[in-house]
Amino acid sequence: MTSNLPVLLSFLIQQARFSLNHYFGKETGALPAVPALIDDDEPLTRFIQQRRLNRDELVALMAGLVPHLVPSLYDDIVAEYLPQEGDFPAFGGVKGKNQRNTLPTGETVLFMLAGKDLRRRMEVQQLFGSQHYFVKEKILFLEELNPGESASSGRLILDREYVELFTLGYITPPKMGSGFPAQHITTELEWSDLVLNAHTLDQLKEVETWIAHSDQLMYDWQMYRKIKPGFRALFYGPPGTGKTMAATLLGKYTGHDVYRIDLSMMVSKYIGETEKNLAALFDKAENKQWILFFDEADSLFGKRTNVKDAHDRFANQEVSYLLQRVEEFPGVSILASNFKSNLDDAFTRRFQSIVYFPIPLAEERLILWQNSFPEAVQLSKEIDLNKIAHKYELSGSNIVNIVHYCCLRALAESANVISSNNLYSGIRRELAKENKVFTAV
Repeated sequence: MTSNLPVLLSFLIQQARFSLNHYFGKETGALPAVPALIDDDEPLTRFIQQRRLNRDELVALMAGLVPHLVPSLYDDIVAEYLPQEGDFPAFGGVKGKNQRNTLPTGETVLFMLAGKDLRRRMEVQQLFGSQHYFVKEKILFLEELNPGESASSGRLILDREYVELFTLGYITPPKMGSGFPAQHITTELEWSDLVLNAHTLDQLKEVETWIAHSDQLMYDWQMYRKIKPGFRALFYGPPGTGKTMAATLLGKYTGHDVYRIDLSMMVSKYIGETEKNLAALFDKAENKQWILFFDEADSLFGKRTNVKDAHDRFANQEVSYLLQRVEEFPGVSILASNFKSNLDDAFTRRFQSIVYFPIPLAEERLILWQNSFPEAVQLSKEIDLNKIAHKYELSGSNIVNIVHYCCLRALAESANVISSNNLYSGIRRELAKENKVFTAV
């Protein structure tokens, strides 16, 4: 935690006391000076310095952070002025469901910065307007209230991820669940482990280049005026050819988290629920620089149909809404499908990159076979991987499954040699999954 925190908390307390003194007609003294921060490379310090927060923004940010650090701070300050009367409505604040101390509202910030000054209150309210980056990037915002209620009475909310970043120094990836139907995926592998033809690898490098240089392209070169934000790619090809692995490697080498979307949790039979789930996902990811990976995307991104009944109409609405959100998403969206033809044409026209992942050729299969066996085992002298690679048309995941099976059989037999019988048995099992006939080399 930053060594600047005590100074920042002291600044907030001084600002609150200044406003309370003014309200009650007491001597205020000089307006508290915005503190000069020590460069300590902590997230809170970096955020304040990089964003160049002014007085109003600094007070608002610290006001939202205080409940997570010193929950009783607002009650303690007000008690200095109203030791017997308890609540002070002009100061704002609400009680939480599980927290007895006062939680700040927009009114709390307005009071500390503007008091009763109407002109200043209107200036400060800009902090919570839709054009301020606090709200645009969902960093700090006011809880929505019922129509007719004062917006400034909404609870002041500092996004959970920023609370973690400022207090713990890191952000915990969100957990997969009904409220967040996506799983954080990573890999220990390297680009050299992804065995693909040269053309496919070149296309993946193009995607990597965009991710690495997107900010410079869009803002330094001002291409944001001519092209829409974000990058949309389609990975298609037979199962097990490396689509998911490629997505995780792109994230690993560009420093971006990759989230695989579980479309089964996204789609709902209830009208409007699918769109609601999609909106929540994209809103969560909008400013996080995530890579969203939609596996088996044709289950939701499939072709729109002729409208014959209400079901068709609502299904088409879901596809149209998804098209809109993917196109507006400023990050990277990768859709994976076994067949390009399964996706709606409106999607394919909007992809910046369409990457085909074919079944590996014999030379590529040989490399996969050679790379897949662990160093702790040996192959029987009867095994000729070159012949096997040319004989059996298998994907990378097929080969990994076979190696997995052979290693388990070797362990069960207390051996460290992979026998030809076990290897062929593993191949036979994989081919049977795809209704292919096995013939020995």
